[in-house]
Amino acid sequence: MSPRVVDWAARRRAVAEAVFRVAVRDGVEQASLRNVALEAGLSVGSVRHYLGSHEDMIAFAVEALVRSIEQRVLSRVRSFADRTDSDSLVEHVLSEVLPLDDRRRHEAVLWLTFAVAARTRPALLPHAERLYDGLRTLCHRVLTMMSEHSGAMPDDLDLTLEAQRLSSLLNGLLVNGVQHPDRMTPELSLSLLRRHIDSLT
Repeated sequence: MSPRVVDWAARRRAVAEAVFRVAVRDGVEQASLRNVALEAGLSVGSVRHYLGSHEDMIAFAVEALVRSIEQRVLSRVRSFADRTDSDSLVEHVLSEVLPLDDRRRHEAVLWLTFAVAARTRPALLPHAERLYDGLRTLCHRVLTMMSEHSGAMPDDLDLTLEAQRLSSLLNGLLVNGVQHPDRMTPELSLSLLRRHIDSLT
């Protein structure tokens, strides 16, 4: 009888998803090796085997979150080339980082949870900075493509400054959407994003 082959990558993803569930439900401070192992249905030794130390496990989970958001958003950005209604597509792309449904709300909670944890956990700081820089880079890329496609944006618009302003707006909408979902509703978030996009043309 041959030994059972374990899908290493799948097992690591399963552990990362267990970290996400614990962090969303109980906070990242409760995402210990023991609690994550229990959530994933594994032994602590197995979690250590696949992901190493507690800090390694958390760092892997943050990186998995970053990659997931990046891949989904970039797939939408690439569709720019085939669209003429650039304003609505800009809204569609940028709304991917806002807590507008259960999946994106969970991601936003994790984003904030890990960003706050990075303040006292140096190992997480590069990942938190990647989230911050990634959003600003996305905004700059989208604004550049919007300018090239629509031609309606002023020629003297400072895209670097506008990307920072837009990313700050998105960060604010994300935080308020997580902390005050009854007041910063998905409809209001989209309305504010749409108004800001319209102000650029």
